[in-house]
Amino acid sequence: MYAQAIAQCVQAVKTMETYLDKAERFANAKKFDVAVLLSTRLAPDMGGLLYQIQSACDYLKGGAAFLSGQQPPRHEDNERTFDEARARIRKTIDFAESVTVDQYADAASQIVKVSWVPGKLTAENYLLQIVIPNVYFHVAMAYAILRTNGVDVGKQDFIGPVNAFDA
Repeated sequence: MYAQAIAQCVQAVKTMETYLDKAERFANAKKFDVAVLLSTRLAPDMGGLLYQIQSACDYLKGGAAFLSGQQPPRHEDNERTFDEARARIRKTIDFAESVTVDQYADAASQIVKVSWVPGKLTAENYLLQIVIPNVYFHVAMAYAILRTNGVDVGKQDFIGPVNAFDA
């Protein structure tokens, strides 16, 4: 369960690269600096696009690390450009994909402490109540920020590629 759930979150975070590609094409067509979109937010008290990317990455790398008995790699949150945001996504995905299925063997016995949650969480509760909802929340907010600003992202961009086969 743990490896499959993290793999699903990896796929969700990967979709943000498509969002960034489409945002750059949109900015080029409309002749404005795409970097403007990095600080764009849906509401005044909400983090902007860059924050959403960083947060989705943080929940993914945290989930992969804590559930496999590791400490997550530290990212400084110093990205300022689309290329740096892409690099953050890629290094997060590289880390999450480097964790093997065997490394999740003891995941169910892990106890996780999240700074903003009072008390400790079982691995299952951490995965189901913290990692998965937060990855999808921040990926969805990145999508919504770009969509509300006119970037041509759609439902299939959010879902990403589907592994279908001919019957």
